[in-house]
Amino acid sequence: MRDPRDACHVAIPARDLDEAAEFYVFGLGAKLARRYDDRVTFDFFGDQLVCHLSENVPAEAVAYPRHFGVSFARAEDFDRLVRVVEHRKLRVLSGPSLRFEGTAEQHRTLFLVDPSNNVLEFKNYDDPRLQY
Repeated sequence: MRDPRDACHVAIPARDLDEAAEFYVFGLGAKLARRYDDRVTFDFFGDQLVCHLSENVPAEAVAYPRHFGVSFARAEDFDRLVRVVEHRKLRVLSGPSLRFEGTAEQHRTLFLVDPSNNVLEFKNYDDPRLQY
């Protein structure tokens, strides 16, 4: 198990760092940690997200197999994010919806798309033991 002071590190391509900052800071509420000419680093729900300036961004938003996000332990945190997404009119790929209904893995999910077509998934399981 990791120390609570440790952070998972995720790095993704971004075609424009200003667009990335706008989406992650003003859209999702991430905290800007550092900004350089070639990358911007965010505190993304307690983990480290780095958007690297790149010409090699996805041509379209496709969720599988590559996406990242947050699995919320508390339903109210998921609900709060859904309200933020709706209020700020962020680009939704799909959801919010219920997946695997009637099974032990039932959960709500929401797929978003950032300005560089990176896909983010946010979810909340009915059974919190399935969060990991």
